[in-house]
Amino acid sequence: MGDLAANLSQWVADALYFFGYPGVAVFVALGYLHLPVPTVLVLPLSGFLVGQGRFSFVPVLVASTVGGGVASLIMYLPGLWVGEENLYRLVRRFGRFVFVHESDLNKASKMFDRHGGKAVLIGHLVPGVSALISVLAGLKRMPIHRRFLFYTILGTALWNGALIGLGWILGAEWTLVKEYASIVKYVVLAAVVGGIFWFVWRRWRARG
Repeated sequence: MGDLAANLSQWVADALYFFGYPGVAVFVALGYLHLPVPTVLVLPLSGFLVGQGRFSFVPVLVASTVGGGVASLIMYLPGLWVGEENLYRLVRRFGRFVFVHESDLNKASKMFDRHGGKAVLIGHLVPGVSALISVLAGLKRMPIHRRFLFYTILGTALWNGALIGLGWILGAEWTLVKEYASIVKYVVLAAVVGGIFWFVWRRWRARG
């Protein structure tokens, strides 16, 4: 298993060397679509390459955010068409192939009903919810231009930036990010939620 992970890491590294920033965008898009190359591999590795001087931080962040945004948009569109009953049926039948279960769909749906657009912002950071939040945004008919893309770009930029930054800081030990990805998610999630509360509190004080 360790050899497989090492070979995958080397293959991704070689591909990033060759394709550059467009390669970052494509690999991140595949990761957000829950295809075989995970973002917790691609983004810290990209951060390591930033530290090596092969990439620059801002272009990597932009490329990865574009990739994540395009993938989220691809996930949004089927939500417009499948309907809630069919979505549940698809998850029951095929969800196990992408590690998604009916309980994840229930959790994502409750989060969306409770938090609306903010669920798209934080949903990418919640285990089990990230795979479904864009589909649910389409299902709930969230306005694509005014809200969905805004929250998606903001959320993906925060998450991607955290992983790229950690890969840059850790250097040759960037693979540690993958081992502690769940902890990193909760730290970033706490920061996002804290930022939302701070923003609401500032607006409340300004009105008072």
